[in-house]
Amino acid sequence: DFAGNWQKADAESADAVMSRTGYVLMYAGCPIHWVSKLQTEIALSTAEAEYIALSQSLREAIPLMSMMKELKKTFPIEIQVPNFNCTVHEDNQSCISMATTQKFSPRTKHIALKYHHFRSYVNSKQIEIHYINTHDQLADCLTKPLGANLFFDLRKMLMGCMISTQPHVHHGHN
Repeated sequence: DFAGNWQKADAESADAVMSRTGYVLMYAGCPIHWVSKLQTEIALSTAEAEYIALSQSLREAIPLMSMMKELKKTFPIEIQVPNFNCTVHEDNQSCISMATTQKFSPRTKHIALKYHHFRSYVNSKQIEIHYINTHDQLADCLTKPLGANLFFDLRKMLMGCMISTQPHVHHGHN
């Protein structure tokens, strides 16, 4: 429970089996949208829960990318305007593998097609998915209890008080 009401006995409850998705969309190093919510389906593995979180975060990021591209075309600007691509930082190697390959394995073929919507963006390099160490994953402060030092460091990075080399979309799950 994100509010801190979780008890050890909750782990055995059938109502506590949903993973939590958390993500932060950033533009120019500033958070512009963030979410922390329970997933609506039971994930059968950590990698699947991470993949669902990745898919949910990109459902928000892709329309923002499209809007930025439209604005670039609509408003002529005298200076060079950057291309709008998206970098996603993921701390689960299995999730990265599922997102960047078109193959299904016996462990992943059950994942609903609704979660694969972003693959064409990955294939065209409009979205790049990079590994990030779990201690640098900003979205973790939205999904799980953390030690005080890590929580305060991530909060500072999220608020722009510390320079983070990982801008853009940060997502995670618990």
